Amino acid sequence: MELEYLFGDLLKQARLKAGMTQESLAFQAELDRIYISLLETGKRQPTLTTLFALSKALELRPSDFIKEIEKIVGY
Repeated sequence: MELEYLFGDLLKQARLKAGMTQESLAFQAELDRIYISLLETGKRQPTLTTLFALSKALELRPSDFIKEIEKIVGY
């Protein structure tokens, strides 16, 4: 599985676990809801700034996303 799809899936899982909609996540992260959708479907990749904004909104560390991807791809 490609990294952008892995990240998108992890983002969606984290958002749902936090009980957030795409709209509420977008608001908290100061991003557009459509952009959240594009990230979750793997059609866009986040910048570091976006990764930090999403992590803060989800009350996670940015490295949590990276560690999960590392586990999946076997690093």
